[in-house]
Amino acid sequence: MAGDRRGETALIKALRRHRTRPPARLRGPQNLLFGIALYFVATLLFTIMGALVRYIGLRVPIGEVVFARSLFALLPLVAWLLWRGEIRTALRTKRPWRHVMRGVFGVIALVFMFAGLARLPLAEATAIGFATPLFTVVLAAIFLGERVRLFRWSAVAFGFVGVLVMLTPYLGHVEADMGSALGAGLTLAGAFLVSIVMTQVRAMSRTETTASLVFSYTAIATIGGLATIPWGWIVPDPIDALVLVGIGICGGTAQICITESYRHAPASLVAPFAYTGMIWSIVIGFLVFNEVPPVVVLVGAALVMAAGLAVIWRERRLGLDRTQEKLADTPPGPAAV
Repeated sequence: MAGDRRGETALIKALRRHRTRPPARLRGPQNLLFGIALYFVATLLFTIMGALVRYIGLRVPIGEVVFARSLFALLPLVAWLLWRGEIRTALRTKRPWRHVMRGVFGVIALVFMFAGLARLPLAEATAIGFATPLFTVVLAAIFLGERVRLFRWSAVAFGFVGVLVMLTPYLGHVEADMGSALGAGLTLAGAFLVSIVMTQVRAMSRTETTASLVFSYTAIATIGGLATIPWGWIVPDPIDALVLVGIGICGGTAQICITESYRHAPASLVAPFAYTGMIWSIVIGFLVFNEVPPVVVLVGAALVMAAGLAVIWRERRLGLDRTQEKLADTPPGPAAV
């Protein structure tokens, strides 16, 4: 009992240290707990979305899956924007062509990520997707002129070692089949493309509203997915049609949970919980697809996650406020963007 009370007291003190003056409507530690809970739900929904993409990915054309993910995500997103009274704000922008560029890169990233998910076990695709924040640090330094010092460069290098460790089963080993190797390559390329999108969001968040960032991307991705019709779509059977709807609903609802979580808790507190997606992916991958990730992948994932957490910790120590960009962000992983 005494140990439990000490644990609760430590948690409450930690939450109080993260208390910020309010982006949220409520106040106090309970509000921070609600923000964390929303982020847990978001990572679970994104993982379910990834599992649905994996289930359907080799039967339904990827462009059609991207279209469904975006179109049906608009339903909860528009309802949420109407509830918040931000629908007009969502349609207002100072940089329309930047939104278009972000949307194009986002659609390509989704194609790569979804194609990788269709060919790779869920946990392994999730682990490789964790490379996104590492790429983002590099791109932000190159294109946004962000000052990155030795600690973060070291963390990024450490994380890329973890990526190489995860990829070893697919680099010339006899147990690697061509489909899985292709899936790993597509997922890693997708993670890089997502980092380009996140770098654009980081720059756009200085002038654009969260509503416009979230809505414009989803709308442009819907159009981009629709443009793939000439490459061949199919009429899905009733089960696959429900799966396509579920992919979009999960994606849209998860995005809302992400945005709302950052309204209730600061980015430095909530962002580390993105890595709970690894837990969800292992559990769902085992229960649904009977997948058990190799030890080498788990070791590599641990290195990448440690590097990502080190970057988050360092940015917090430097006082870098990522809240505005995180409002329109998604957790790293194969269902990101």
